Amino acid sequence: MRGGDKLNKRPTKARASLCALFALIILPTWAAPTLANAAHYEGRTEYRAPRAEAPPAIDGIADERVWQRAPWQDLAHRWLGPEYSPDDFQGRYKVVWTERRVFILAEFTDDVLIDQYRDPLQQYWDDDCLEIFIDEDFSGGNHQFNHNAFAYHMSLDNRAIDIGTDERPRDYSHHVDSRWRQHENKVIWEVAIDVYADDYIDGASDNKPVSLSAGKIIGLMVAYCDNDGSEIRENFIGSESVPSGPTDRGWIDAGLFGALILDE
Repeated sequence: MRGGDKLNKRPTKARASLCALFALIILPTWAAPTLANAAHYEGRTEYRAPRAEAPPAIDGIADERVWQRAPWQDLAHRWLGPEYSPDDFQGRYKVVWTERRVFILAEFTDDVLIDQYRDPLQQYWDDDCLEIFIDEDFSGGNHQFNHNAFAYHMSLDNRAIDIGTDERPRDYSHHVDSRWRQHENKVIWEVAIDVYADDYIDGASDNKPVSLSAGKIIGLMVAYCDNDGSEIRENFIGSESVPSGPTDRGWIDAGLFGALILDE
């Protein structure tokens, strides 16, 4: 407040209360300038997935016509590791859906495929793996040890691993169907995913996936862990930018996910 005879006066208790209230109102906007709609960071992608009249076969071939209707989305953001050549890695994906499932087709160029940890629950992120992050209601937020979102690590033996609410790795392969095939220098990987809400309970027998419909928005991020023979992954490449902080925190922060819009 400036001007007139009020400039040097101490604020009254009422004015101080109003100032405090005003500060509380504007603080969330000021304190998080990188967030969009309070739950997601700015710069998230939007992907419009066409509806499939019939579910595509999960066979690593991807010759159904519905895939031709879906646009490609690149894995263009290097989250971890040194620069790499196009011969070492290139990746992109596309999405279609039915009332029951989301279907993801990923295409990679990867000169070396490594699956050195035979225990599927041991260092699964350090083998070559396709990682699919999915948030049923696009709510963003923390999902480290809860099911606000899932981070499926798809191994070369087609298992889906994530952290459970007991803070331990769990096998969620019953949520997905997964197959990949090598075609000359490319890998075609198809995954069908049941989409579960945040009320999912580990070990329960009555968990049911949600029914999908046009207009629904789901949080989605796709990534690839690339290992060419080291004890740990050498690169981690994803579909979304990470504006600040640890670049590999997608398994914790669903605010990084893009918007998957189910289209007709």
